[in-house]
Amino acid sequence: MSTLRDLAEEHTRLRPSDIDHLHRIAGDWQLLSDLSFADLLLWVPVDGEGTFLCVAQVRPTTAPTAYLDDQVGRIVGGPEVAHLEVAHRQGRIWREGDPVWYGDVPARHEAIPVRLRTAAGEAGEVIAVVGRDTNLSTARTPSQLELNYLTTADDLAQMIADGTFPPPRHPGETTSAPRVGDGLVRLDANGKVTYASPNAQSAYRRLGHASHLVGEDLAGLHRRLASDPLEGTDAANSVLAALRGDAPPRREIDARGATMLTRSLPLMPAGVPIGALVLVRDVTEVRRRDRALITKDATIREIHHRVKNNLQTVAALLRLQARRVTMPEARVALEESVRRVASIALVHETLSMSSDEAVEFDGIVDRVASAATEVAATEVSVGMRRRGSFGVLPAEIATSLVMVLNELLLNAVEHGFPPPGEDGAAAVRDEGGRPEVVVTAQRLRKQLHVSVADNGRGLPAEFDAERGANLGLQIVRALITGELRGSIELRNSAAGGTEAVLVVPLGKG
Repeated sequence: MSTLRDLAEEHTRLRPSDIDHLHRIAGDWQLLSDLSFADLLLWVPVDGEGTFLCVAQVRPTTAPTAYLDDQVGRIVGGPEVAHLEVAHRQGRIWREGDPVWYGDVPARHEAIPVRLRTAAGEAGEVIAVVGRDTNLSTARTPSQLELNYLTTADDLAQMIADGTFPPPRHPGETTSAPRVGDGLVRLDANGKVTYASPNAQSAYRRLGHASHLVGEDLAGLHRRLASDPLEGTDAANSVLAALRGDAPPRREIDARGATMLTRSLPLMPAGVPIGALVLVRDVTEVRRRDRALITKDATIREIHHRVKNNLQTVAALLRLQARRVTMPEARVALEESVRRVASIALVHETLSMSSDEAVEFDGIVDRVASAATEVAATEVSVGMRRRGSFGVLPAEIATSLVMVLNELLLNAVEHGFPPPGEDGAAAVRDEGGRPEVVVTAQRLRKQLHVSVADNGRGLPAEFDAERGANLGLQIVRALITGELRGSIELRNSAAGGTEAVLVVPLGKG
């Protein structure tokens, strides 16, 4: 299915600013659909007299839809769109005409012209038409709630025709909450409540307001209810701003252990301020869960921080022990253990600063590679490079993979290049240039493909990766085939030197 922008750019001559305005309408028109108890279809004129293309559609959550099939992408003309043509050409809301039938569903047509205001704040030309189509199969005498919904919907429809709805989106805000069904309060021009839906009444009751809302000064009520005076002032100013014609950001009110999210919208049909619409939603449980998650995240980060500290303590103890032993083999073994513990500590250090159980692995690889060149027991100066990106990896993969890479990098640096004066050293320099180890990473089909390649002397003819006695390679094989459920191949590279190729699955299995 093509997007609104794709359809508009392919079939119309609308400007980018016009399409952006249509996107804003489609992002906020669930409110109008629910208040109208009607489907909304966004129609744009295409080349050719009286022909229109549907670029977006929304169904009401408060009533049955008039369309079982999706209308987006449909191009129609002739008598079927006569009402759209009138609204587009005359720039007025069209409400005349008899009901029409879609299969077995009777529906009432309305057409709302869409304007984009000019930079000077004046109403511009009509760029599209919103079709408001109501399913009449369940028509009955409307209740007070439905009458207030429909009255408010007509005001918002006129604001679309004026170019004053929807209001600008504030950074970081979504259109998901609050919605009409969560709670609706309508205010007159003086800020007094003229109607409050049952859900809105219940939300305010949880904040401690036991009496009915009708007749209340809502801004003053927010100041009185809020536990935090500053929060109450912000919520009150939000209502007052809407009464002045502005569209302030959403605000929350906390009182008596409950939390309510509010959104205030101005009502200015034909440019005349007649009051405001306040949508409310009880988000007490949502905020309680948010606080629990924040506490949990902080606890997990603290655990990773303590694990990192404990690992660093273990590394320090091993380092002290290495300085005391006299046997060279024992000292080397302890120093290797220090490096292994330190590489794991790097992962936990990164996790301690993250908000989830995943790490940006490229930085860890770069630090491990740098450490390998600094601590490796070799007389050769070896360069390190990384190609490609590991991306973000879950902690259970990162912890094992960092140990694998640490072992492979140390092996490459310590065993891949003959020291100066040893047989073959000069040949390696001449053929391979500067001694170098390159780590390459690529994600393919839910797998991480990694290679650690050097331009050194290569593997000896008698090398057997499966039966080798090297502890580091034993650790590598155990981690790759066990913890990571992957595979490893050690081979001589076609360009010279040694290459370790790893394949690690990233999906669950």
